[in-house]
Amino acid sequence: MKQNKQKTLDRLARLEGQVRGVAKMVEADRYCMDILAQTAAIRSALLGVERLVLENHAEHCVASAIESGDPDEQRAKFDELIELLQKASR
Repeated sequence: MKQNKQKTLDRLARLEGQVRGVAKMVEADRYCMDILAQTAAIRSALLGVERLVLENHAEHCVASAIESGDPDEQRAKFDELIELLQKASR
């Protein structure tokens, strides 16, 4: 968990800097295509953060539910994943 946590925090810090950079670009009336290129990079970086968090959830929370043998806990974790995937596809 610690390794993914630090990776996630590092990526979020970079994202924060990218968003500030885009705000400055807008303030400076930069070319729209340059701004759009940066927003695409932000979207891609955010997907990377989501993948890390989902990977951590699967490796720890979901695995723990499976190992517990508790069908209610297993169903709850499964339902969480389905709900997340449904939100992501909207």
